[in-house]
Amino acid sequence: MLQDAYPFYLANEAKRPNADLEVTDKYSGEVATRVAMADAATIDAGIAAAVEAAEPLRKMAPYERRAVLDHCVRRFTERFDELAMALCIEAGKPIHDAKGEVTRLIDTFKIAADESVRIDGEVINLEISSRARGYHGAVKRVPIGPCSFISPFNFPLNLAAHKVAPAVACGCPFVLKPASRTPIGAIIIGEVLAETDLPRGAFSILPCHRGGADLFTTDDRFKLLSFTGSPGVGWDLKARAGKKKVVLELGGNAACVVDEDADLDDAVDRIVFGAFYQSGQSCIGVQRIMVHDAVYEAFREKLVAATGKLVAGDPKDEKTFVGPMISEKEASRLDGWIREAIEAGGTLLCGGKHEGAMLEATLLENVPKQENICTQEAFGPVAVLSRFTSFDEALREVNDSVFGLQAGIFTRDLYKAQRAWDELDVGGVIIGDVPSWRVDNMPYGGVKDSGLGREGIRYAIEDMTEPRLLVVRTPQVKDG
Repeated sequence: MLQDAYPFYLANEAKRPNADLEVTDKYSGEVATRVAMADAATIDAGIAAAVEAAEPLRKMAPYERRAVLDHCVRRFTERFDELAMALCIEAGKPIHDAKGEVTRLIDTFKIAADESVRIDGEVINLEISSRARGYHGAVKRVPIGPCSFISPFNFPLNLAAHKVAPAVACGCPFVLKPASRTPIGAIIIGEVLAETDLPRGAFSILPCHRGGADLFTTDDRFKLLSFTGSPGVGWDLKARAGKKKVVLELGGNAACVVDEDADLDDAVDRIVFGAFYQSGQSCIGVQRIMVHDAVYEAFREKLVAATGKLVAGDPKDEKTFVGPMISEKEASRLDGWIREAIEAGGTLLCGGKHEGAMLEATLLENVPKQENICTQEAFGPVAVLSRFTSFDEALREVNDSVFGLQAGIFTRDLYKAQRAWDELDVGGVIIGDVPSWRVDNMPYGGVKDSGLGREGIRYAIEDMTEPRLLVVRTPQVKDG
């Protein structure tokens, strides 16, 4: 279970100036614990400490940084059940999904430990013409400096880890603002980091209200801002971030294409998972399902039957697949979108019931394409079916979105798979599976309104480091 209260971490140290942040059990709605909140002065102090830590952290040998990450792997493994239950309570995440996220947290730090000792450069041949004769070049990567991290509520552990772990690996001090609805996972990461030999100021983890977090965006002492969250907030932060580098991992309304040659049972099994795991609160959750006309009726029947078997309820129950959404407000918003879609001519195939923060797994069809449930990010347990007759038509439909994070394509045709990879304007194309699939060493991110830059440890390290060139001239001895 959770502790009665949690500190924040300022310059590697636990601080308990208050217990102002109430963290609720998302299923019961009751206060589960309290967390210390940071004010503007505390955030300023965290930034100042990160600036002071930049040089000693840069001078840590790669094997020393790897030792820190290895320690985290061991301690997260030892605290596995505690971390999973914290996720289950603070995020309302079904316990099976919570255990999966803890496993990914551990994987992410393992990958970072490996990458920490292979942040390599390159030798460049500069002798491209006679004027460059005798010149030799080399490039190494150096830490960019203090980083500002803002992580979301839906993956409180692993999406924080995708910022923290590469920062430790490459030697960047950071100040992290976890989501105020789900701060416990990040605080536990801080507890474990505080057990290591990181220099003072290497990290601060500071829950605070959105209104008090302006320094995370505007302070020029930060050299990079990495934000994961909603598109509206993300693009606003970028506009106010000043000269610092900005990485944004934002939303989506991910599409899945089921072609006529697909294994329908397999596609149904994966799409049910992709649409409804952790109550659909994933930016790569399946939202738009496009099915070839030749198999549409059979697929719909199988999908509706499988969706109707999903167990909803208490996320602490091992049998539960669909738990609560993050809040009653969000469930009510999505319920409103469903009602609007039905009133506009859409058909409710299953689900649609709403009570408190719980919303049933819901499938719709024949929804006009201009409806919110088709054009915006649902971020909940709802998916919309439509049919197509040609594969190219389906690809155009996938691209008809302001978002471009990932897409899933169920086809056995190699040439169609290649065409999807060539034509889809997204960050990742997943063949034979749902867009919801992710492993933690791959480049992950989107285009259009889905963001800028890529996560995945090696790719995040590229953003958190700068190339530094060395040129050496060898004087040429003149003949005679």
